[in-house]
Amino acid sequence: MRFIDTHCHLFWNDFAEDLPEVLERARDAGVDRLIIPAVDFKSFEAAMAIADGYHGVYIAVGVHPHDAAKAPADLAEQLRERASHPRVVAIGEIGLDYHYDYSPPLVQQRVLREQLEVARSLGLPVILHNRKSDEDVLSIVREFQDGSLQGQFHCFSSTAEYATRVLDIGFHISFTGNVTYKKSRFDSLLSLVPDDRLLLETDAPFMSPEPMYRKRNEPSYIPFIAQRYALARNQTLSHIAAITTRNAERLFALDKRNT
Repeated sequence: MRFIDTHCHLFWNDFAEDLPEVLERARDAGVDRLIIPAVDFKSFEAAMAIADGYHGVYIAVGVHPHDAAKAPADLAEQLRERASHPRVVAIGEIGLDYHYDYSPPLVQQRVLREQLEVARSLGLPVILHNRKSDEDVLSIVREFQDGSLQGQFHCFSSTAEYATRVLDIGFHISFTGNVTYKKSRFDSLLSLVPDDRLLLETDAPFMSPEPMYRKRNEPSYIPFIAQRYALARNQTLSHIAAITTRNAERLFALDKRNT
């Protein structure tokens, strides 16, 4: 079975000492491709260096809502320039986060709009972060949804009603290791997402699945999450591997890349 981790932050300091081993364990676990979303331009440079050194590693470029207040005045121009790198497959991680007060909401919203416009103009999907900002994220994405905008609501943790609205605008959904926790209430959400909209992710180094809870998360743990998908959806692990791989290949155009 082959898996794709669509969201792992391997540029984080947590991986500074053993990145080659992390990637080897991922391959041994069947995770032969992965996407590293940047959170700002500095982390994009680090992600790019990783992607340039390893086969099957792709990147996304964007400014995370936590860093929106630090976004440069020429954000759109810098995004376009970096998006020309052959390993860039998306604009991300972008979105809104009202849980923390690192950047004012209005600034986050402006920066999100700028990045959505770049993504749409370049024909790239977006990787969306949403924390306690359901209505504003969806409203802003709808402003840019002319039928061509695609993307992923990553680390989904909202309601079934919200998931339906996300699906209605043509977006994909992924869940992280929290679906494996003993007190998890994600089964109905996992069952709601149709086969052609489901993606896998770790969000490494965060959100480690059981039985790795409280340890550093890494791409090799994808099978634990995939197995939870399979149980909740009454499907086989091989089916989950096949559909999520196909979906990631299509959404991020990985099937058209030979790097």
